[in-house]
Amino acid sequence: MLPHLKEIEMSDLADIKIDEKIQKKTTFPSKYKVVFFNDDTTPMEWVVDILKVIFKHSQETSEKITLQIHNEGSAVVGIYSYEIAEAKAVEATTASRERSFPLQIKVEKE
Repeated sequence: MLPHLKEIEMSDLADIKIDEKIQKKTTFPSKYKVVFFNDDTTPMEWVVDILKVIFKHSQETSEKITLQIHNEGSAVVGIYSYEIAEAKAVEATTASRERSFPLQIKVEKE
């Protein structure tokens, strides 16, 4: 037996109670908005295609969002975790640049 445990008997150990309560705190990852901005060069058909292919919107929703971008200057096209928002924004920007379209896309914390 260890020297410092000699004074404690086994019956004393059984009487020890732990009154602490463990509190669980669940936090969810922050969400990020992907925002498209209007410009005078990128064709609306291209924006619709990007929204359908990369952001998985339907034809109807893609057209509505594209008109919102055109009429209001910008629109949120999706809300995701940071990694997904960033990946989709990069994919859409890269595809646009490959076709020489200056589509501007921003990822913002919700």
